[in-house]
Amino acid sequence: QVQLVESGGGLVQAGGSLRLSCAASGRTFSSYTMAWFRQAPGKEREFVAAIWMSGGATLYADSVKGRFTISRDNAKNTVYLQANSLKPEETAVYFCACEYIGGSYYHPSQYKYWGQGTQVTVSS
Repeated sequence: QVQLVESGGGLVQAGGSLRLSCAASGRTFSSYTMAWFRQAPGKEREFVAAIWMSGGATLYADSVKGRFTISRDNAKNTVYLQANSLKPEETAVYFCACEYIGGSYYHPSQYKYWGQGTQVTVSS
């Protein structure tokens, strides 16, 4: 069993930045592919970014490439999402997920464990 706890969300003006964190329990954190998703009201949960076990490989949604950076610190059992140049349409609850089980990295059903989410609100 893995528990994930996100933090770092808040209210930011358009063009601003936030750094989200996701702390994981468990001794096998370093073996998990970790991902960030987001879900706006009335919309489906959408993929944002993923990072592989070693942290050497990453994957981003086209909409965030060049503005968001995913990273991890295996010694701290934590994955981060640095979100820059935020847009109002990126207002959503941001979730971290882990234990990729196969199939598309972009689909939320392919991840076994989820955090409770952290709210990001971008004002115009």
